[in-house]
Amino acid sequence: LAVKDPTAVERANLLNMAKLSIKGLIESALSFGRTLDSDYPPLQQFFVVMEHCLKHGLKVRKSFLSYNKTIWGPLELVEKLYPEAEEIAASVRDLPGLKTPLGRARAWLRLALMQKKMADYLRCLIIQRDLLSEFYEYHALMMEEEGAVIVGLLVGLNVIDANLCVKGEDLDSQVGVIDFSVYLKSDDDIGGKERNVQIAAILDQKNYVEELNRQLNSTVSSLHARVDSLEKSNTKLIEELAIAKNNIIKLQEENHQLRSENTLILMKTQHHLEVSKVDVEAELQTYKHSRQGLDEMYSEARRQLREEAQLRQDMENELVVQVSMKHEIELAMKLLEKDIHEKQDTLIGLRQQLDEVKAINVEMYQKLQVSEDAMKEKNEIISRLEDKTNEINATMKQLEQRLQQAEKAQMEAEAEDEKLKQEYVNKSESLQNEFSQKEKQLLQLETDLKIEKEWRQTLEDDLQKEKETVSHLRTETQEIVTLKKEFLKLQEKNKQLKSTCEDQEAALQELASKLSESKLKIEDIKEANKALQGQVWLKDKEATHCKLCEKEFSLSKRKHHCRNCGEIFCNACSDNELPLPSSPKPVRVCDSCHAILIQRCSSNVP
Repeated sequence: LAVKDPTAVERANLLNMAKLSIKGLIESALSFGRTLDSDYPPLQQFFVVMEHCLKHGLKVRKSFLSYNKTIWGPLELVEKLYPEAEEIAASVRDLPGLKTPLGRARAWLRLALMQKKMADYLRCLIIQRDLLSEFYEYHALMMEEEGAVIVGLLVGLNVIDANLCVKGEDLDSQVGVIDFSVYLKSDDDIGGKERNVQIAAILDQKNYVEELNRQLNSTVSSLHARVDSLEKSNTKLIEELAIAKNNIIKLQEENHQLRSENTLILMKTQHHLEVSKVDVEAELQTYKHSRQGLDEMYSEARRQLREEAQLRQDMENELVVQVSMKHEIELAMKLLEKDIHEKQDTLIGLRQQLDEVKAINVEMYQKLQVSEDAMKEKNEIISRLEDKTNEINATMKQLEQRLQQAEKAQMEAEAEDEKLKQEYVNKSESLQNEFSQKEKQLLQLETDLKIEKEWRQTLEDDLQKEKETVSHLRTETQEIVTLKKEFLKLQEKNKQLKSTCEDQEAALQELASKLSESKLKIEDIKEANKALQGQVWLKDKEATHCKLCEKEFSLSKRKHHCRNCGEIFCNACSDNELPLPSSPKPVRVCDSCHAILIQRCSSNVP
């Protein structure tokens, strides 16, 4: 007995199981109803069989914790091979409950079945065997012919409509075990199934008839309701028609009355118009006389108004100019200091720019000299090339003349050949040899001509390149000329800036002299204040008597303290008062330093 390959046996068993599960699923779906739920047992068994088929011959991949062997890797490849599968892959990755790759693969199979594209997706995988070889062994079911057979069987599942809820289902922890009892059949089961099929067909017919009756009853009731509504609307329309006819009769009577009234009104208005025309003509004559005087008065008043308006505008303009001049003077004083600092910064920047411009000028002058030397060399090369082209043209003309002579000689030889063929048959061989030699010479001349033509084309290309370089150098020279002009403009601007800078420095010197004078005055004032600040206030306990009258302080004689000198006087002695704009009452002043006195509590009063 020949020993069978165990992998081949496994493939055959899995193929048979796939056939049985797909066949049973289609038959049960057609008898039960074409839309299936996730709890349907044949559908669950189909997914288990498909898992086993996809797991067959999978390569073991090492991970950090353990060896990994899942079908999610090859199924992820479908996204790259078949663009329509991107939606399924994205939705599987976004599902919240899935944690393992096996759970993702199960969700992917369910979504593919609902889309009716499982066969198309797996067919794309089987075609790309070089990519599948990364995940499967060479003897795997997906790498052999059995895989193609299973893909063909999956096309039959497009008849079924599956309505599966993948979101709430626990796909990670499901145990994939094939239930073989479903596929084992007995004689009693076969007879019972036939009866069940007949009963199911009868029940389906009954349900269909009942649904038809319900639909017909609903249509009849809707038609009755429509008839009632139409009758009601018809009666309403008849009533409205009668009312409308009555309204039309009344309106016609009113129309006749209004027309008669209209004729009477017309007669009256014509009479009034004739009377009013006479009155209007009289009024017009009086109005014309009065208007002449009013026009004269109006023109004089208008002229006076214009003169006054002009005077007012002039005054307002002068006022605005004076106010603006005042504001500008104030702003100019503030901005002068800022401008001085900014202009010093600009001066430093301009000096740096001047140095850079000088360096650029030196570089541009050097480039000009180099370009002029290059131009001279290229002009010499162009003259040499022109001489060469003239020589080539001359040689070309000579070769053309030789060709013409050879052609003429060939023609003459052919004519002589025709004449002497009859007479000199024996000499034909020698002439043929000569003719072949001449043909060889012709071929050589043609090849020489081709070579010379190619050489001429190359020389023309070189000439064009040289012309392009010359044009490029001309543009560069033009740019250098423009740069020179810009440099001259920059020099002029620099001179202007220097002159403005000198004016500003002179103004700064004047301001500095004025500032130094003001600083000296401020320092004098500060020294005077320091001399006065040396004196210290006396304490309340120590100051018991007035400094001028030497009387004791009491409730009637209150203390008054000087801010500068620190001396204390009574209210009787400090009679010197000065009026201030800020206070309503006059202020008491010290006799010695004339500073403002401050009232203090006496020693007896708290």
